Amino acid sequence: MSDADAPASASAGMNADVADVLAWTAAHGLPGLVDIHVHFMPDAVMDAVWRYFDNGPQHYGVHWPVHYRVPSDERVALLARMGVRAYPALLYPHKPGMAAGLNTWAQAFATVTPACVPTGTFFPEPDARRYVRDALDAGTRVFKAHLQVGGYDPRDALLDDVWGMLADASVPVVVHCGSGPLAGAFTGPDPFGAVLARHPALTAVIAHAGAPEYLDHLDLADRYPNVHLDTTMVATAYLDQLAPVPAEAVRRMGAMPDRIVLGTDFPNIPYAYAEQLVALEGFGHGASWLRAVCWDNGRRLLGVADV
Repeated sequence: MSDADAPASASAGMNADVADVLAWTAAHGLPGLVDIHVHFMPDAVMDAVWRYFDNGPQHYGVHWPVHYRVPSDERVALLARMGVRAYPALLYPHKPGMAAGLNTWAQAFATVTPACVPTGTFFPEPDARRYVRDALDAGTRVFKAHLQVGGYDPRDALLDDVWGMLADASVPVVVHCGSGPLAGAFTGPDPFGAVLARHPALTAVIAHAGAPEYLDHLDLADRYPNVHLDTTMVATAYLDQLAPVPAEAVRRMGAMPDRIVLGTDFPNIPYAYAEQLVALEGFGHGASWLRAVCWDNGRRLLGVADV
């Protein structure tokens, strides 16, 4: 669907979304945003993800309308207009044999998308060590592991060298290990906690702040110096239906401004981008915390100090 084909109301809505984000960053004196939890995927894969969200009531008990369901080039343009200065193309396999091809696609996408950092993924399979090494050598700056969708145990011996390589390279991995919005066989803090015990230097970003096990995943951040939590969907009215944030978790996030990093789940969120920013402001932790979360920490983790 091109801009010319889009309904006028949809275009107006996107323009309003852009204006809301720009107004929020200006009000807080931010030069822009760095978002560590953005998804770009090959069209066929993204279409399959969107079809899954179309069945939101079946999966989650609530509707999940994808707010930014537009072609890839329009999504890139929207992020630029909103002042999102750097982001990954998070993608993940759900079966063996997918990850190497996804990494090749992501490398090519980053080459033609200046704001997007090279992104990789993996799956427990015999050649995981090889293709992760290849991705690191090609300059990949962030990886994604989705334990619920992938349905795999992060403690699998086939991944031990992978975690070790990422730890040695200080390259972050965004890990969906919380049990929200759906639990999996290997979600929750314990399976990935065992990985961290074996690789304590690993730079990990816990997606969705580990929802709904927020406090348990904050414990991991307390225990391991390179564990971060991203804010993806956290404290929005939508996620509060499924996994409300305890007041104690809000307090503890405020006490670790260097370990909380902006993530949104763009484009797959069922609301406008600015809702995430307003939710974080509502924590009441102040301007310096918001700057660290929405700008400084993402630049450090993605290695884009020059944006």
